[in-house]
Amino acid sequence: MSPLKITTRDAATGPVLEVSGDLDYTTASELRELIAALTLRPGQSLVLDLTDMEFCDSSGITALIAARNHAHAAQADVALAAVPAHTLRVLRMVGLDQIFPLHPDSEAATQL
Repeated sequence: MSPLKITTRDAATGPVLEVSGDLDYTTASELRELIAALTLRPGQSLVLDLTDMEFCDSSGITALIAARNHAHAAQADVALAAVPAHTLRVLRMVGLDQIFPLHPDSEAATQL
């Protein structure tokens, strides 16, 4: 298991959270708490960069949905960048690829 590490940086469009390691039942609460503490303004976009995410279970998927809900409550957008193939397969199986904008990398996700 790889420990979860979340790095936050600002882009012109809003915050970018770089998620690395395992996003699972033991670590998903860290992401949920960080997102809940984020102040988003209407029109901003929250980007979750999953380039270095190694594993994601159902708790991790739930944390991604919580991020979407938080963004939408603030009248902001949310996008996923560089979703690993194994996670993308799960998102497609449950239809979440239809509600999350998906981008090849965080640079593409933060284009104005």
